[in-house]
Amino acid sequence: MKILLFGRNGQVGWELQRSLAPLGELVALGSSAQDGLDGDFRDPAAVARTVRSVRPDAVVIAAAYTAVDKAESEPELARTVNALAPAAIAEAARAVGAAVVHYSTDYVFDGSGTRPWREDDPTGPLSVYGRTKLEGEQAIAAAQPLHLILRTSWVYGARGGNFAKTMLRLARERERLTVIDDQFGAPTGADLLADLTAHALPALQADAGKAGIYHVAAAGETTWNGYARFVVAHAQRRGDIVKAGPDQVEAVPTTAFPTPARRPHNSRLSTARFRAAFDLTLPPWEQGVARMLDEIL
Repeated sequence: MKILLFGRNGQVGWELQRSLAPLGELVALGSSAQDGLDGDFRDPAAVARTVRSVRPDAVVIAAAYTAVDKAESEPELARTVNALAPAAIAEAARAVGAAVVHYSTDYVFDGSGTRPWREDDPTGPLSVYGRTKLEGEQAIAAAQPLHLILRTSWVYGARGGNFAKTMLRLARERERLTVIDDQFGAPTGADLLADLTAHALPALQADAGKAGIYHVAAAGETTWNGYARFVVAHAQRRGDIVKAGPDQVEAVPTTAFPTPARRPHNSRLSTARFRAAFDLTLPPWEQGVARMLDEIL
């Protein structure tokens, strides 16, 4: 299998370079031109040309505009990167007979209620980011029926910045932290998403009936406050010297930290469809976060 990967330098893209390599020939691109191939999602026509030039068996789209708050002031750029470029890629992929794997987000929902979101639930994004990601989903589905759209939440990776690293830094500097306690979701590792993709893509190639939208996230749920408490408690157990332990992580509502973009309160995702379709188990979020912390501490 020949695979074209866009977004190789992001958290998920970095892990995908590892997980996809055993499947066959991997062409991994960042945003800069490489060997005459263009991976810049600000230019949809250019990335479509890249697909037609490479003629892969599968295209994996790990590039995205993910600056949620900044998107409110850059809606056209966010739309170009999150919707127009994926649409152009999907059209080119269909022309060359390539499957498409794309990553989306719980932000396509309005964040209401407490039940985990299912794939067929009505969407209702609250932000420019959510709206552009939803438009990208719809464009891919319309252009190339042979697709996997994987919606996920609260993605982190050991490489680069993440919420856990920020909490560790603040806990070392301060005697008390204030962290939001009314948004619910499951921290999901970029490494987990990459490994699941490497399992699901060959299954899609073998059975086109598996195409569609799936929710993929680590098992269980927590709040950002619970996430922060877990991080500092784990650091303490590892002997890291922190001023603020888990009991010093104060719970506050979302309104305590106003942001340009509205955040969903309910980011829970039901993964039953994915687990059944691909016969896979999704580990608890604590397992992945602990492993990531052990790597960075």
